[in-house]
Amino acid sequence: MSASAPPTALTVAGSDSGGGAGIQADLKTMLALGVHGMSVVTAVTAQNSLGVQGAWELPVEAVRAQYRSVVDDIGVRAVKTGMLATAELVEAVAELLAATDAPIVVDPVGVSKHGDALLAASALESVRKKLLPVATVATPNLDEVTQLTGVRVESEDQLREAAAAVLAYGPRWALIKGGHLPGEAVDLLTDGREEHWLRAPRHDNRHTHGTGCTLASAIAAGLAKGLSVPDAVREAKEYVTGAIAAGFALGGGIGPVDHGWRFRGR
Repeated sequence: MSASAPPTALTVAGSDSGGGAGIQADLKTMLALGVHGMSVVTAVTAQNSLGVQGAWELPVEAVRAQYRSVVDDIGVRAVKTGMLATAELVEAVAELLAATDAPIVVDPVGVSKHGDALLAASALESVRKKLLPVATVATPNLDEVTQLTGVRVESEDQLREAAAAVLAYGPRWALIKGGHLPGEAVDLLTDGREEHWLRAPRHDNRHTHGTGCTLASAIAAGLAKGLSVPDAVREAKEYVTGAIAAGFALGGGIGPVDHGWRFRGR
């Protein structure tokens, strides 16, 4: 007798050769949270603990073919987007997502942990006008909020203003990640009516490569399992907080979070 399949989630993102972020982080996260992860590779990066040494985006037809191949045959319960690199890719992916009946988590990746640009400046308008409107949840960090909306957040009480600016582009929910603020790690999840403030202790660990990818994938995994947006975000925050606490050194720079921390009993 064959076992029934777990829920399915799809990541549409770039490949991180170092394994800490991108589709590699997404697939590890989905596995850790009991979901079958599938991938559409949008770009290939040469990347390690020190930074991004090179990035090559795939042709739009290759991205579209991967997406159709997976969704038309297997189907999908949730989709997460990450590095989309160019305006052309952003628009092609937004079009595919608009025709997909599943919750969508948009991580509007602008720069890497090391400050390397992962999105062409010309693509920002496409993210605002095409991608954010199809999102169930958008998960920008504070740098990405500034990049997209011009709002600069320097204190916790400005997170509401940031959320309103992001919601104005059309996602159903905005999760503003306040991890770059001093003090405890506080995020604001809101749909413009209800607010959920998520707080976690800040861990004294610099090995945080892949946190944004991991959080967005964890939310997608929760949505694939049928959780509500607030519950999926809460579960994802708990998973990521544990993964950061267990992050480990790898190479000469910033190491990754530990996607398998629960299996290792830490």
